Amino acid sequence: MKISDIKPQVYEMALRAEKRCRDRFMRIDAVAEKNTVRIMEAFQENRVSDSCFAGTTGYGYDDLGRETLDKIYAQIFGAEAALVRIHFVNGTHALTAAMFALVKPGDTILAVTGTPYDTLRSAIGISGDCHGSLKFYGVNYAQVELAADGGPDLEAIREAASEKSVTAVMIQRSRGYGERKALTVKEISEICAAVKAVNPGASIMVDNCYGEFTDVIEPTHVGADIVAGSLIKNPGGGIAPTGGYIAGRETLVDRAAMRLTTPGIGGECGSTLGNNRLLFQGLFMAPHIVAQALKTAVFCAAMMEEMGIESSPRVDDERSDIIQMIKLGSADNMKRFCLGIQAGAPVDSFVTPEPWPMPGYDCPVIMAAGAFVQGSSIELSADGPMREPYIAYMQGGLTYESGKLGIMMAVSAMLDIQ
Repeated sequence: MKISDIKPQVYEMALRAEKRCRDRFMRIDAVAEKNTVRIMEAFQENRVSDSCFAGTTGYGYDDLGRETLDKIYAQIFGAEAALVRIHFVNGTHALTAAMFALVKPGDTILAVTGTPYDTLRSAIGISGDCHGSLKFYGVNYAQVELAADGGPDLEAIREAASEKSVTAVMIQRSRGYGERKALTVKEISEICAAVKAVNPGASIMVDNCYGEFTDVIEPTHVGADIVAGSLIKNPGGGIAPTGGYIAGRETLVDRAAMRLTTPGIGGECGSTLGNNRLLFQGLFMAPHIVAQALKTAVFCAAMMEEMGIESSPRVDDERSDIIQMIKLGSADNMKRFCLGIQAGAPVDSFVTPEPWPMPGYDCPVIMAAGAFVQGSSIELSADGPMREPYIAYMQGGLTYESGKLGIMMAVSAMLDIQ
């Protein structure tokens, strides 16, 4: 399938859809501008220079770029400290290090946004029997479901958080592989206030993946003690080649660093191998790239409405992550949608996505991604578990123009089976 295969009626649909998106696009651009100001101020106040881009080898002692980037992330996230490292293999790794910083054997970690998404379940010990999980080390787990409207159930959260063994509360900002909505920063602030009212000693962690820079503030500005995420999602700006970050209270970040490396070393070591420039440049680009991804998602919502297909969020809804959920209803539709997204990619456009048993998931998963960085969720991709009701989760788009083309190709592919 090629761009030239896009059907004439799809171009007509795109014109109608794009008109409906204009007001939302303007609001997205306004957020991007404010976040760019925040990042520019942090770069200037921390005196970023060419010397910050030099890499280190071996132990990585006295890495100016690594230390400066930690300070910049801390400032941007309104935190005491940050840990930004290429040594995190993915967001789950960063989140797991953060969780271990909050608990000791016998403590309880309380998830207040329902069941975490699949890959974290093994790390916690909810599913599987992995050596080294939180459960393996004697950490207990409890859970509060979301309210019927998809928002936080504050009354249930207060009741569960008041248990004496609860020392940590986990909030998942994004929808993940779920039909729930992403939480706004305002909703996260309400959860933080509810927890602190009944258990002031509990540490609150936010899984911030997919949510960074979709608002002008982050969860650590409104009461979260620590946040974590992946650099090949929003904050890496499509340029960071790998890695993750943690930001929050200094004592918690230090503990997480000792989980990443080893007790007694923490964040003092870790060579950057010439990657510093990419991490700085990716962060600089992040507000703009996140805006491109959000516009792509809004356009996708409008196109799905043109086709009569249910998706969430809707065109005019506020967005707290870059994910668009599309309820495709059948395995054929799921495969066709992913085929179109893959064909619209700049890399591996000739590949046909097929479901496969992806590690960490309990059923085959189909993934469409033609990315410059393998697995980069800030680049246009679509994936989802092959189970009813066959929901695809689309995210990313380094440029709105290319994201728009990818969606148009997905729609054309779906029209072939209607």
